[in-house]
Amino acid sequence: MTRTLYRLEGCPYCERIVDRLQELDLEYHSIWTEAMHSRRNRVKEVSGQRQVPVLVDDEYGVTMAESARILEYLDASYGDSSS
Repeated sequence: MTRTLYRLEGCPYCERIVDRLQELDLEYHSIWTEAMHSRRNRVKEVSGQRQVPVLVDDEYGVTMAESARILEYLDASYGDSSS
C-alpha cells in the first residue's frame, strides 16, 4: 500500500480525508490512533507531531498533517487536473 492514513474514530477532519480518498478511488490503509494526544506515539514517530489526520504517501514521498493541506495535496496529485 502506498498511502497510509493515521486517523481517529469520530474525527470529522479524518472523515473528510476518507471521503476524498474514496471519491478519487485511491487505495489506502487506515491506522487508528489513540484518543489521548499523549498516547499517539506512532503518529509522532511518523510526522513529528500528535495531531490527526496524517497522510503518508510513499508514492510521492510525502508525509503531511492538517486536513485542508491533505485535501489540497490529494486534489493536486490525484484529481482530474493532475492528468
